Amino acid sequence: MTRPLRLLLGLVLVALLPGLGVAHADDGAPVARAAYAQIEGSGSTWSEVIVQQWISDVDALGMKVTYNGGGSSQGRKNFSQNVTDFGISEIPYPGVDEFGNADNSNGREYAYLPIVAGGTAFTYQLKIGNELVRNLRLSGETLVKIFTNQITNWNDPAIAADNNGRAFPSLPITPVVRSDGSGTTAQLTTWMDSEYGSLWQGYYGRSGYTSYYPRKGRMIAQSGSDQVMNTISGFAGNGTIGYVEYSYPLNKDYPVVKVLNKGGYYVEPTQYNVAVALTKAKINQDKSSQLYLTQILDDVYRSTDPRAYPLSSYSYMLVPTGADDQRMSTAKRQTLGDFMYYSLCEGQSKAGPYGYSPLPLNLVQAGFQQLALLKQADPAVDLTNRDVTKCNNPTFVGGDLKRNKLAEIAPKPAACDKLGAGPCGTVTGTGEPSTDESGAPGTEGGKGKGGKKGATQPSGPTSAPPPGTPVIDPVTGEAVPGGTPIAAATGTDPAGTAASDPIYATPTELAADRPTDRKAFGWLAVLELLALILVPGAVAATRARRKAAAR
Repeated sequence: MTRPLRLLLGLVLVALLPGLGVAHADDGAPVARAAYAQIEGSGSTWSEVIVQQWISDVDALGMKVTYNGGGSSQGRKNFSQNVTDFGISEIPYPGVDEFGNADNSNGREYAYLPIVAGGTAFTYQLKIGNELVRNLRLSGETLVKIFTNQITNWNDPAIAADNNGRAFPSLPITPVVRSDGSGTTAQLTTWMDSEYGSLWQGYYGRSGYTSYYPRKGRMIAQSGSDQVMNTISGFAGNGTIGYVEYSYPLNKDYPVVKVLNKGGYYVEPTQYNVAVALTKAKINQDKSSQLYLTQILDDVYRSTDPRAYPLSSYSYMLVPTGADDQRMSTAKRQTLGDFMYYSLCEGQSKAGPYGYSPLPLNLVQAGFQQLALLKQADPAVDLTNRDVTKCNNPTFVGGDLKRNKLAEIAPKPAACDKLGAGPCGTVTGTGEPSTDESGAPGTEGGKGKGGKKGATQPSGPTSAPPPGTPVIDPVTGEAVPGGTPIAAATGTDPAGTAASDPIYATPTELAADRPTDRKAFGWLAVLELLALILVPGAVAATRARRKAAAR
């Protein structure tokens, strides 16, 4: 970022955040605020995308914050060992981990502070020919069977049933799981254990969640959400499926599974669907408990609202609250307080665009109360002018703690997303709701239906093609024998009219991937690399010769 832009951003943030920069006494006279000092944190990769954005935002205000997303388990461990000033985790300290090792704060005083909401998404790479399927639907049971090795091929009848009879190629399924101690894994397995206990416990060998996914069979294990996402979206990723926070496929422009909810609709974790689901979350309100503000999500999993995304949850910061904390100083506490003030207030307005969902008013207000513990530990910390009602948060409704505007305006899912209908032809992983409502919030141009930027998969409900209907090979453009072709690359039929169905293929009609494709594209990549190396040198040599001749 250039210096002028940095200065401009700083001025904008100062204007938006009157509580930062210069404090004032009750009589309006300016009061010197404590100097800032760099703070360090680690933990959740589920939350890392938005946390890094907040860090970038406050840098213009002179706050230096570093964050290493090594996984929730590592974040809790680093905090307990006084390696970091704060940690971020999707789950609280369990006391003892699944291996019998201590997983607690080791005596360090702390409080949980909710920072952002979001949905654990299932992103995948599934190609028909060379075309990426972008509107896959799966039930919770099908997903659990995939991640417990009971469904191992994309042509499984259960997958076809979830997609209203659409058949997919014969291709082995390769689940991509986390190799590190992960809050994302803990959230996934908590849901599996709660809702599909017999399937999960038969695979895991006992009840309960785990932060370390038990890898078996064809599974690939990767460290961190970014590596899971890169593995799935990579050149060799066809057939893979994994779990990450929705921000990763959204920022990668990659599809996610629409998951069947208890309301009978397949939905993805947009900020709206997450906000609706979390209205059913139970929050620990016992201020005397170390688990104050932590979440109980059983009713979220089972919400019958057709808009609710089942795997919705919150992420938490571990805030040091001890007066004699060996890592903390007045300057560090001031930096942490002002950083989290921005994150809980203005920072929440960025949650939706980055693949998360902003916190509701009651949790923001509770977060402010947790930040007050920093001043309780050190009276020199200045937390004046922290007015929650002035926060620019999309969920707030005129100071009403019990309402969530985002959940109230969340559009109903499209008719083609209903169990037994569709599937819809619109693409997933765009952050836009799939809906039939005209002018619905979050849709491009208020047109409804979801999808964005000229998505090629046709919109609207679809019906299963009759048996024997041939398919166009998306790579060669040639019809596979057996019926009337549909042009996959353009989304039109031979007469030039818009095709009504997305492109699918039966297992025997179209290969999922072809060695000739890889060979051709491999040579093309080599030629492009040689061009990048040789062309600049050749151009420079030509210019040098011309200059010499001109002399």
